[in-house]
Amino acid sequence: MTTTNAFGQPVGRALPGWQGARALTPVTLTGRWVRIEPLDADRHADALFTAWQSPNAAPEPPPNDAPAARWTYLGGRPFDDGLGCRAWLADRATSADPRFYAIVDAASGQAQGVAAYLNIVPEHGSIEVGHLNFSPRLARTAAATEAMVLMMGHAFALGYRRYEWKCDALNAPSRRAAERLGFRFEGVFRQHRVVQGRNRDTAWFSVLDGDWPALERAFARWLAPDNFDACGRQRCPLGELTEAALAAT
Repeated sequence: MTTTNAFGQPVGRALPGWQGARALTPVTLTGRWVRIEPLDADRHADALFTAWQSPNAAPEPPPNDAPAARWTYLGGRPFDDGLGCRAWLADRATSADPRFYAIVDAASGQAQGVAAYLNIVPEHGSIEVGHLNFSPRLARTAAATEAMVLMMGHAFALGYRRYEWKCDALNAPSRRAAERLGFRFEGVFRQHRVVQGRNRDTAWFSVLDGDWPALERAFARWLAPDNFDACGRQRCPLGELTEAALAAT
């Protein structure tokens, strides 16, 4: 939406009273299947290393699903063993931007993956979710979706206006995940980065605060217990719900 200033020039809509989003503070977000906790190497390293090393239990696991291969689009696995994993996580836990969280299975209390908020700009109300690394135990589960919904909802509750998702433009699974979660594709930044000596084009996606109320209802409907059969299979695909929600905004 645009308007016109005193000089007859088109300008963006006014934001009366805008004072920026609230700063992130340590928080635990609790859902039905997962908890999102500030990353702590002492609490989470052993479980994460074990989970990241575990084989994919899916009937038809994706090709090239070796543990190290799951880090390809994250710039490569930054450790070789459990001690290296702990040291890397301890370093990540001290970072304010990106700010890392462990995704903990609510039933077992064991960490199953990590995620982070990054590019945090409260004065503009912009924040990104990224550094996603879900173990095979977490990936492609309702718990993984719930984790992303909890983080998205928390960002909008703090007053952020724009919630971003960026990924290597060649990372087809990440692009599908973004669209399934209701992110709108905004384009590709060509030659955006150099990662491990290779070019990376970056695909950009976003959800805006105006999208959130409709998406929140879609997520609630999808996560409802009656959307899953006795074997845990979804009855209504999330992508259909989020697509319909965005079409109505």
